[in-house]
Amino acid sequence: MAKPEVYFTDFTTPIYGTPIPKKFEKLIRRAGIEDIDMNGKFVAIKIHFGELGNLSYLRPNFARTVVEVVKSLGGKPYLTDCNTLYPGFRKNALEHLECAWANGFTPLTVGCPILIGDGLKGTDDIEVPVEGGVQCKTAKIGRAVMDADIFISLNHFKGHEEMGFGGALKNIGMGCGSRAGKKDMHSTGKPTIDQLMCRGCKLCAKQCANDGFTFDPVKKKMSINENNCLGCGRCIGACNFDAISFKESNSTKDLNIRVAEYSKAVLAGRPNFHISLICDVSPNCDCHQENGAPILPDIGMLASFDPVALDQACVDLCRKEQPLPKGDLAKNIAKPDFKEMGDHWKNNHPNVEWETLLIHSQELGLGSRDYELVEL
Repeated sequence: MAKPEVYFTDFTTPIYGTPIPKKFEKLIRRAGIEDIDMNGKFVAIKIHFGELGNLSYLRPNFARTVVEVVKSLGGKPYLTDCNTLYPGFRKNALEHLECAWANGFTPLTVGCPILIGDGLKGTDDIEVPVEGGVQCKTAKIGRAVMDADIFISLNHFKGHEEMGFGGALKNIGMGCGSRAGKKDMHSTGKPTIDQLMCRGCKLCAKQCANDGFTFDPVKKKMSINENNCLGCGRCIGACNFDAISFKESNSTKDLNIRVAEYSKAVLAGRPNFHISLICDVSPNCDCHQENGAPILPDIGMLASFDPVALDQACVDLCRKEQPLPKGDLAKNIAKPDFKEMGDHWKNNHPNVEWETLLIHSQELGLGSRDYELVEL
C-alpha cells in the first residue's frame, strides 16, 4: 500500500518572485485539492480565528487563497469554527464573529461567508456516531460543520499547553466539537456553579432534560442536583454569565484519545483535505489572549489528504529546527534544573503527552504516521 503523500514548501521567495499566497495556492493544487468534486457542493473550511489579543493566528490571506481555489472548482465555501468552552471572546456566536472581524476575518477579506458551527450559544450540534470509538461512542459536532458536503482544515501548527502541539487533528476534533462536545473531551465529571457569578436566571434549567438543577428562592441562585445531572454540558452554552464550569479534567492521554475520536466523527463519510502552516510557532494555543514569542522558526506550508501524516510531518520538520533564543522553549532549556524530555513539545510543556493522538488516530483509520514528503 502506497504511503500517503504530504506536500511541502517553505516560505522563501526570491525578490520580485512568486508571492507567498501564489506559492501557497500552487502547493494545495499540487497536493490534489483539484481531485475533489466540489461543483455545487458546500465546503466547510475549518480555521481558528484567534482570541482577541493573540497575534499568532493564521493571516486571513491564507484563508482567502483556499476560498478562491474552492470557488474556482465550483464549490460554495464558508469559514467556520465552533464556540469555546472557556470564558473568553469566542464563547457565543455574537462575540465569536466580532472577534473574527477584529482579527481581520470578514466576508470582504476572505471572500466568503463566516458561520459559527454550533450556533448562537454553542448548543446547535449533531450527535454523530464514532465508528471504533473507545471512549466516545458518539460525538457532539457543530451542525454547520456536519451539514457541509466537503471538509477542509486550515491549521496553524504551534505548541499547546495540554496536547503538546496543536495541528490538524486538534483543529478538527476539538475545534469542531460544540460546547457540550468540548466538555466531553475535557471532562467526564459534572459541572459546578459559581454562586457569585450566578444570576438565578434559570436559563440553564431550560436546557436540561433531566431536572439537573435546583433553584433557591431565597438566595435566587441555581445549584446542581447531583442525583439527576448527567454531565452532558449543554448548560454551559445556556449560561450567559460564565457561572457554570467543569472542575474535573481528563488526563492528557484521555484527552488525546477523545480528540482523535471526535476527528473521526467529523471526517467520516465525506471528502476531506488538510493544510498546515508552521509559522509564528507560539508556545501555547491560539485560544490564549497572549501568544508569546515564537519558540521555533517559520518552517513552511504543508498539505495532504491524510491528517495523521500531516501532523506527523509537521512534528518531524519541527524536530530538525533549533529553538529560537527569545521563546519559552529556549528559556526552559536554559534553566538549571532542566531535564531533557526528548522533543520540543515536551521540553516546552513537560507534563504533556502527544503521541497517543497520532497512534489512536491511525488505529481509527484516519491516516498513517508513515508518509512520503514531497518537496516543491
